[in-house]
Amino acid sequence: MSRLAPRKNPHRLYRDKQNGILAGVCAGLAHYFGFNRTAIRVVFGFSFLFIWPIVIYIILALTIPARPESLYESQEQENFWRGVSNAPRDIFGELRHRSRDLEMRLQRMEAYITSREFEIDRELQQTE
Repeated sequence: MSRLAPRKNPHRLYRDKQNGILAGVCAGLAHYFGFNRTAIRVVFGFSFLFIWPIVIYIILALTIPARPESLYESQEQENFWRGVSNAPRDIFGELRHRSRDLEMRLQRMEAYITSREFEIDRELQQTE
């Protein structure tokens, strides 16, 4: 891909057949959400006492695509996309904080420029 058209976010929900036992659904869910695979498997195992989790597991196994072999180029890239995918609220919060900071700086500048103090400072600089 070119630098002008970057790749899409590769951090998506996939079945992880390499680390999976049956179809890789639990391993894929654990990888996507950052949970422990064993914990997800235990939860699914206990829920198999009912009929609906079996149906849900089958539907997920049929609808979720398998994870490609070379999904990330490096571990840093995987960590970056995981952070972006799992914490969009944090990213937008940081942007909101930056924009508020810029707004406050602009307000202070505007207050200074429209004040009498600015006019006096300018007149003093012209006489020097």
